[in-house]
Amino acid sequence: MNRKVLLLLADGMRPDSLPGCGNPYVDEFLRESVYTMEGKTVMPSVTLPCHMSLFHSVAPDRHGVLTNTWTPQVRPINGLCEVLQAAGKKCGLFYDWEYMRDVTRPGSLARSCFYHGGGYGHANTMVMTAQTVLKSFQGDALDFLFVYFGLPDAVGHKTGFGSDDYMAAVGAVWDNIRLIKEALPAGYDMVVTADHGGHGRSHGEDCPEDMTIPIIFNGSGFGNISAEKLKTANIMDIAPTVAEAMGVDADPDWEGVSLF
Repeated sequence: MNRKVLLLLADGMRPDSLPGCGNPYVDEFLRESVYTMEGKTVMPSVTLPCHMSLFHSVAPDRHGVLTNTWTPQVRPINGLCEVLQAAGKKCGLFYDWEYMRDVTRPGSLARSCFYHGGGYGHANTMVMTAQTVLKSFQGDALDFLFVYFGLPDAVGHKTGFGSDDYMAAVGAVWDNIRLIKEALPAGYDMVVTADHGGHGRSHGEDCPEDMTIPIIFNGSGFGNISAEKLKTANIMDIAPTVAEAMGVDADPDWEGVSLF
């Protein structure tokens, strides 16, 4: 396989919010996908540690980031973008939470775009980020794109994970997923996931509401995903799965497994 991949993560998007948000595009997207609504994240179920585990395919006790304050790795492990860049792939990150800048090392990206807009988790900021992703499809295309939307997490902390406002935020995420999917050039596949869930107005605990995430693979390059492996899928499995879809070997230090 030698596909291009767009990985989109909606911060704090619980699996039950997909049917709960009322956006009809969710069902349409899932019908064309292989997925699990019982994926697992890592402890602590906090944004930056979870993202470091997603990109580096190791648990937080190995990458060393245990809070939303980044700390350098004692024994550095190559992340997904480092592995792809070494294989000649062009990577880009598009995000609306500035701390995402630390999930890759300098020199591993061909393009990076952070929008502050109306502030963290602002709906207009998400739209601006999505529009920049659409523009990136023009000209010299990227091989791997990571897209981060912070809106569900921001609203969950404000009004509660599972509140009406939270469900509306997830619905707005799926409006933007639809925009991106419909503009996606030939040769690209998509992964849609979350870093963690939430309960009340918080997250970070070892409970199902916080630890369970959707992991959705969409596109012909993911047609051979293993249904058995999906049953035990973990956020650490995403990097080796994406790497295999793109025809690149996983880093030997990674602890996750490909879901093919």
